[in-house]
Amino acid sequence: MKFIVSTNDLLKQLDTVDGVIVSKPLIPILENFLFKIEGNELHIATTDLETFMTTSVQVEADGNILVAVPARVAMETLKALPTQPVTFSIDKKSNLVEINTGSGRYKITGQDGKEFPKLPDHEADNSISIPSNVLLKALNKTVFATGTDELRLNLTGVYCEVTEKALSFVATDANRLVKYTRNDIKPGFTANFILPKKALNLLKNSLPNDDTAVKMDLNKSYAFFSFGKVSLMCRLIDERYPDYNAVIPTENPNKLSLHRQDFMSSLKRTSIYSNKTTHQIRMKVAGSELNISAEDFDFANEANERLSCNYEGEDIEIGFNARYLAEMIAAIDTEDVKMEMSIPSRAGIIMPTSNDAGEDLMMLIMPMMLNNN
Repeated sequence: MKFIVSTNDLLKQLDTVDGVIVSKPLIPILENFLFKIEGNELHIATTDLETFMTTSVQVEADGNILVAVPARVAMETLKALPTQPVTFSIDKKSNLVEINTGSGRYKITGQDGKEFPKLPDHEADNSISIPSNVLLKALNKTVFATGTDELRLNLTGVYCEVTEKALSFVATDANRLVKYTRNDIKPGFTANFILPKKALNLLKNSLPNDDTAVKMDLNKSYAFFSFGKVSLMCRLIDERYPDYNAVIPTENPNKLSLHRQDFMSSLKRTSIYSNKTTHQIRMKVAGSELNISAEDFDFANEANERLSCNYEGEDIEIGFNARYLAEMIAAIDTEDVKMEMSIPSRAGIIMPTSNDAGEDLMMLIMPMMLNNN
């Protein structure tokens, strides 16, 4: 059995699903792409048993084929070839895969596609339709704030809060928190679940930045995303999400606003001189001036900058992790950014000066204790 496909077309689809594959998987076949041909369409699947991803590409085929092809060898071969039609020939008995280019021939030992793990049953209790660019924006504004500590598994994903009239995405690593709400998405049901970071990063890399409809189907254990030729299924994180509303301060009389890009640039410069472990910077606000400083006592490094700002409230001096703060400021789209604070030991709130229609973004960052000696 054989099929003919352009190297460029095939490589593009393999790139889409390759990120699912992990090194040293639980079972060897997970290091493979599953190739399944029906008619003249090649369906490609990958999985790590927690996430399944599929896509497809048009080919010229002489019959139905099911074979597992080693991913690394296939990818490296196709990347090394110029754009051209190639012929894949598969021996059904031995699962030997031969790639012919006209000037070259390459043989790969595949595996029986019937041994590849089956996708979970796609039985949805509820469904949501989201424009691709809206979902992409939500992921860009939240995934970076998820945790990495596997001992706190509930913080390693994005918490989705579904109500009849809105959809919210929440992420926190206990040092910062981001809540992004779309009031223009009307799910029509209520639900709460945690989506794993790996699956969301794969989605980010494959979602088109347009209004393509993304269908998200949900049941108690899985979320299923489908758009265009791509589908992604992931197991939900079966943990209880913390009561994040309890840590959001409601009274913040000290209100600061300033030019976002100036703020970002100043943070990047001063943080070079911060301690490489804590990344601490010091913010002192008085009148219409913000003073940003950093110091590393181990190397006697020090930096100090002044920025003009609009400020209402009492003078305040507060410390933050510069890296966390810069990532949060970068997630804001408006020309200016707002910060609301109460006292140096309580969290600061970061927001855009205005939100686009249908959306609401709120971010929180925990302060760092300052050494005033």
